[in-house]
Amino acid sequence: MQSLKGILPAIVTPLDEHGDLNTPVFEALIAHMYEAGVDGLYVCGNTGEGMQLPTSLREKATELAIRNSPAGKQVIIHVGAYRQEEARQLARHASRLGAAAVSSLPPGPQYNFAETKSWYEAIAKDASVPFLVYHFPSLSQPMSLDQLEDLCTIPGVVGLKFTSFDLYSLRQLVAAGHTVFNGHDEVLAPGLLMGAHGGIGSTYNLMPGLFVQLYKQAAACQWTDAIATQDLINKQIRLLLRYPLIPAIKQVLAWRGFDCGRAVQPRLGLAPEQQTELRARMESL
Repeated sequence: MQSLKGILPAIVTPLDEHGDLNTPVFEALIAHMYEAGVDGLYVCGNTGEGMQLPTSLREKATELAIRNSPAGKQVIIHVGAYRQEEARQLARHASRLGAAAVSSLPPGPQYNFAETKSWYEAIAKDASVPFLVYHFPSLSQPMSLDQLEDLCTIPGVVGLKFTSFDLYSLRQLVAAGHTVFNGHDEVLAPGLLMGAHGGIGSTYNLMPGLFVQLYKQAAACQWTDAIATQDLINKQIRLLLRYPLIPAIKQVLAWRGFDCGRAVQPRLGLAPEQQTELRARMESL
């Protein structure tokens, strides 16, 4: 099994004016990420608005991401969906295409742990590649460390994307032998210090080179430098968090030549005054 590790942008899904996948922009954005030295991609996740997109478009994005990834790079496909059968179909599709792994958000905050575990068991049965569950307490029912470890016992599950500031639990999961990707961009350096195998994040779309630099510094135990890089990253994150995050990321990408279209409705784009303010603040950094 290919070792899962490194820096993987949770890549934006570019859409055209009709809401279809913008293939040329997606291919250009993928190439830009790899030119920056990233280790792979996380496709159609929360940042990629996967759960708001039709299955056919998600399958096309999967095909393009895998086809445009150099040998040795890792493409993880997020297959979470509102309907379990759709998630299972996406897991089968990604597995057939040779994705490095699949991943899925939990079904939602209205489901208890037993139902969440059943959800993951059903998807894992249809995935013939490694499976990463997804711990994101702000989007689902909070889960204890014991419950997270229980999910990791599901056949096919190798670990998780860990989007929580609870770095104590992250460390316990790593120590137990599970593959863990740090999910909060703001704490990648301490997450790596606690043993995370890599990071998956939204703002990697805008700063891929800085995240690659931080990962290399951590791997070399250059922690003072890693924290300095994290501080530089966090200045930009603090600015971006003044605005709706996904519309802001898409807007900055458009300014950089990657017109990814508007955010999927009902998300609103940035108002003209927000665009002016964001651009001025970005330039001041």
